[in-house]
Amino acid sequence: MNAPSHKEPVNPDKTMELLWSRVRQRGDLPGFSKVVGAILGAMRGDDDREFNMTRTVLQDPALTQKVLRLANSAMYSVFGQGINTVSKAVMVLGTEAIGHLALGLKLVDGLSSASSESANARAEMQKSVLAGHIARQLASSASTRDAEEAVVCSMLHSLGRMMTTFYLADRWQQVLDYCVRTGADEDAGVQAVLGLGLDEIGRRAARQWGLPAAVVETMRDIEAKDLEEPLDHKDWLVAMSTVSTRCSTLLASNNDNAYVEAGLAALAGDYAEMLGLEPSQMLTAVDAAQRNAAAEDSVAVHQRRRNDPGVESAASQTKFLPEPAKAGKPADAAALLTRGVADLRGALPTASAGQLLTMALETVHQGLAFSRTIAFLRDREKSRYAAHMYFGDGLQELLSQLVFGDAYQPDVFHAALANDKMIFVENAQNSAFASKVPRWWRDALPTVRSFTVLPLTLNRQPIGFIYGDWDMSTPPARIEQAEVVPLNELRTMVMQGLARRRVAEPAWTRNIL
Repeated sequence: MNAPSHKEPVNPDKTMELLWSRVRQRGDLPGFSKVVGAILGAMRGDDDREFNMTRTVLQDPALTQKVLRLANSAMYSVFGQGINTVSKAVMVLGTEAIGHLALGLKLVDGLSSASSESANARAEMQKSVLAGHIARQLASSASTRDAEEAVVCSMLHSLGRMMTTFYLADRWQQVLDYCVRTGADEDAGVQAVLGLGLDEIGRRAARQWGLPAAVVETMRDIEAKDLEEPLDHKDWLVAMSTVSTRCSTLLASNNDNAYVEAGLAALAGDYAEMLGLEPSQMLTAVDAAQRNAAAEDSVAVHQRRRNDPGVESAASQTKFLPEPAKAGKPADAAALLTRGVADLRGALPTASAGQLLTMALETVHQGLAFSRTIAFLRDREKSRYAAHMYFGDGLQELLSQLVFGDAYQPDVFHAALANDKMIFVENAQNSAFASKVPRWWRDALPTVRSFTVLPLTLNRQPIGFIYGDWDMSTPPARIEQAEVVPLNELRTMVMQGLARRRVAEPAWTRNIL
């Protein structure tokens, strides 16, 4: 394609029209906008924050394995023995670190199958991940700001550059050619070829995807300056994302060590005051960020780290945990359940009621590879049981149907609760069994082949149950005796934990305990 003459200004709206047409042709920056929305939502500070993050991670098997590898890496060895569940990893690492990891994985792995022409885009995404690592360390050192916002803003600071190099690779090459031919800098080349700056492209894309306004407003650079008073929060985020991005660009460059070291020192000297840090703190934070990036094995850091014996990849430090089968019960279901119970046992002294229930729910869901796993809790004030937490697709739309009264009825659910015994139904489609299941269940979940009910009873009073099922789309399976043992141990420990936490718990526990 011939480069435009640039005698007439390029219409920026035409550039954006071309960008969105390429997005439609090639697919949204592989699942990026949806994942960003889910991760940002899970990082918000409500009562279910940790559960929402766990559910978001478990929806992606690759992300699940990445999180478990990091949680078991040498960096987190201080937390003790192996971690087998995402819910415990979220407890150990925190929702902010998990959110950072999730965004990074999606940015980099989203292009793993891209053709060689996207090498520039892949490099830009790797730099954005490293910028997130740097921002986390810098924000932690400052200790007065939200690391969560700083990481997200820093990772998305170069969104316009990533979008351009991925979807408009031909135009990006024209920018590079223009700069070589005219001696212009990159900003001038971008303006000449595209008609608008990379920052503006990022902001327009972010608005199109509905990203938070606070994130969109940080997609610009701020130059270093002497301060008469501390920056407000918005400008602090802009400064943080600016310096994190510039540091990551330096570290990802092919320049020699002396050049990189000098560049980092200059950035530290220029921006430390704006971030509320000392230059030495900034350099220490950048060094720690490189180590974390190498431990995650997600980005290529500068050559001075590649031969550092102190930096090992997480893959070399940990053993992969088995990935659950994509359909049907795993062959090693009993072992998976036992590992999850071990996590639950280790968390029992300190975990909240919500954390315990999340861990139990995940253990059942992953260990048996159920189609759906739901925690039903009793609301004494409303005299009913209702779905509270869940794993599985399509359940959000069904929540209003997953409710039933707590007055005894002659069905399988009330029978399990009244007798405080686990029940497994192998063929729920059998017409002879129809009278044993309530209408709300038949209407909401008509395609279930098999299901189990694990009652949760405290002081002989039922407070809820864990429900799990295999759909007709999965191979037939049954729960064996080897799996019953850890399942019963799991529900016993959940009740022990809830009994100890009658006070100072989230609102949902007050009506069930």
